[in-house]
Amino acid sequence: MKICVLEPFHTGSHATWAEEYARYSRHQIELLTLSGRHWKWRMHGGAVTLARHFMEVGYDPDLLLATDMLDLTTFLALTRKKTAGLPIALYCHENQLSYPWSPNDQDPVQKRDAHYAFINYTSALAADAVLFNSRYHLDVFNDQLPEFLKGFPDQNELCSLAQIKAKSAVLPLGLDLHRLDQYRPEQTIEQSKPPLILWNHRWEYDKNPQEFFQALYRLQDEGLAFEVAVLGESYRSCPPVFAEAQLRLGERIIQFGYAKDFADYARWLWRADILPVNSDHDFFGASVVQAIYCHCSPLLPRRLAYPEHLPTAMQDRFLYDNFEDLLGRLRVLIKNPTKITGELRSHVNRYDWRELVERYDEEFERMNTATGRRHEWEPGRGKPREIS
Repeated sequence: MKICVLEPFHTGSHATWAEEYARYSRHQIELLTLSGRHWKWRMHGGAVTLARHFMEVGYDPDLLLATDMLDLTTFLALTRKKTAGLPIALYCHENQLSYPWSPNDQDPVQKRDAHYAFINYTSALAADAVLFNSRYHLDVFNDQLPEFLKGFPDQNELCSLAQIKAKSAVLPLGLDLHRLDQYRPEQTIEQSKPPLILWNHRWEYDKNPQEFFQALYRLQDEGLAFEVAVLGESYRSCPPVFAEAQLRLGERIIQFGYAKDFADYARWLWRADILPVNSDHDFFGASVVQAIYCHCSPLLPRRLAYPEHLPTAMQDRFLYDNFEDLLGRLRVLIKNPTKITGELRSHVNRYDWRELVERYDEEFERMNTATGRRHEWEPGRGKPREIS
């Protein structure tokens, strides 16, 4: 079977997901991509550029797999001579209905923010299957659509909601977790060292770094001994709280900044003891799953997608309800650091591609079989094609 992945924002977790699926799938997969920058323009114009390239190169796949950053309706309109009748899956890493806007973005203030969510809505209407990376994500998208559509003056098309919901399903994010195993250290832990607290997320407002560091300041003032590793990618508009934390926490911070390569990143995950998470939003949380896989004890808010990463019997142990609850649990872990059990690691292991890829392949094969289409097509297997 031949699958063409359409990704107009090919960077970070989007790029990793697409390239790893191409690597592990039994199907023949071509990645048609644009570079991951100017996200608003990608959602507006990316479909036009990808459609032109799709027609010029002469792709003839059995199935299209688009991500939520693509204006799928525009792409299909411009490629209808070749894509009419093709099964189409829309994979939602995130959505613009519930993604929090940056406080520095003027679009919400000027009432220019609705169109990106509308692109997600019409793309979901056009697709044959709408796949979400978590149950939380599926629910929040379908729950917020009615209110979004009611915000328009008339002809709200609320009847379309049942159609989208009926073709919505959860297909978790695939991760190459087993790759982390090769960097697992020998079991020679220095018990005299204070516990290491980990931040391994993007340095952005939606990850709520303010509350994360506020918790550390409180515990530092109490005289508790701990160290901090601050990983994750930073950007030009990095929240100032990171620079403040570097000064206030001083020598407690033993790593500050993006890991130089995956091996370095993996070693920090294995070394870390505690992962307090304060994010205001997360549709899945790949960095959280990676840390759990490396035996880092998570402290997660009892909301968003995080409960899905924990066995039901262990949720009360690792989920907190509010900031004071987090402080209390973090205080206990710092005083009595313990590595998590193998049961929790086994629970997140189901996200590894070796466990999950068959589910992907079977889902897309089922969609393809339903249309009865077969083509002779032998593109370069899994090699990302990026258009500048």
